[in-house]
Amino acid sequence: MNLDDFLAAKPLFYDVIDYERFPKTYRTIAASLPNPKILHLVGTNAKGSTGRFLATALYRAGKKVGHYTSPHILRFNERIWIDGTDVRDEALEIAHQKLLALLSHEDAEALSYFEYTTLLAMVVYEGCEYVVMEAGLGGEFDATAVFPKVLSIFTPIDFDHAAFLGTTIDAIATTKLRSMQHEALLGTQKHSEVERIAKEIAHTKGCRLYTVEECLNPRLTGMALHLATKNGLSEYLRDNLLLAMAAYELLGYEVREELFDQRALFGRLSPIAPNITLDVGHNPLAAREIARSYKGKKVVLIYNTYRDKDYREILGILKPIIESVEIIDVDEARITPRDQLENALNELQIEFRSFEAIDQDKEYLVFGSFSVAETFLKRMNVTSTMV
Repeated sequence: MNLDDFLAAKPLFYDVIDYERFPKTYRTIAASLPNPKILHLVGTNAKGSTGRFLATALYRAGKKVGHYTSPHILRFNERIWIDGTDVRDEALEIAHQKLLALLSHEDAEALSYFEYTTLLAMVVYEGCEYVVMEAGLGGEFDATAVFPKVLSIFTPIDFDHAAFLGTTIDAIATTKLRSMQHEALLGTQKHSEVERIAKEIAHTKGCRLYTVEECLNPRLTGMALHLATKNGLSEYLRDNLLLAMAAYELLGYEVREELFDQRALFGRLSPIAPNITLDVGHNPLAAREIARSYKGKKVVLIYNTYRDKDYREILGILKPIIESVEIIDVDEARITPRDQLENALNELQIEFRSFEAIDQDKEYLVFGSFSVAETFLKRMNVTSTMV
């Protein structure tokens, strides 16, 4: 069975996760998988852009590098980046057949979409010196956590995925931070308890913990400010750039400006037209950063949301920058019922209508999830994220 058909048979989302299945399966084939230096990215937001900054810099420095992200926007290949480009279809199919040969039929069938994709990426990354690996959900129980890693990088941690991670910052941070092993870098955090928990876990595990603040110096901060201004990066993307720079130097290399002279991963405040910006953020932390970036401006928000997101809070955070909301229909089972979204908008006294077309005289922000981004781009006949 080819990869497309094989993955199409697997559900993308689960109400219950079997935390034992993947580690057990991994152990049966670990000796046959590549063994690159894993740089593990865990957090609520900023994983994708931080990882792409770091992976691109390593690649430009002459390293063979993979960057594993999720989910994708338009094409599955976006998840598996290698040496500056998305993996080719032919390489994916070859890796799929290799992986099927390693796994028992029962294990291949039992693995979830994300679990199988994680192993598939590792097969693709044969020969890589470094792999920047982004966690999908959580930390210690995430499929990406099974691999030995040389550095754990923790981006901002906030509320999200409460059904799986818990309803308090202590619970969420603990499960994410327990994924650290020997050396870890903690990015700037909104919640002070995250650093406290990180230090406790690092002490228990014998892990060397650094904070981004203690790794920075005037040379790095000045360089990041210059590059952010040059490449049109917002303040939060500049913070992600600084975290990537700190990680790069923890690996024993010296940051050079030409290595980090780059835009962010597509979907992170990405301009796709003179009057349209797209961001795949979908939680309150992302909304706060968006509101900060657009302070003093008004935009038409093209929006929809998954029903498990706190969309009332998100819309409340964004309200100061919203001129009106245009609801885009998304064909996805997890999307919140239209009447519930409309009730929230009415309660917040935000004007809304259905999205129909772009008015060239207005400024738009497309925001809400990867599914919202995918739906919008397809309606605009955009076929590649290399915009």
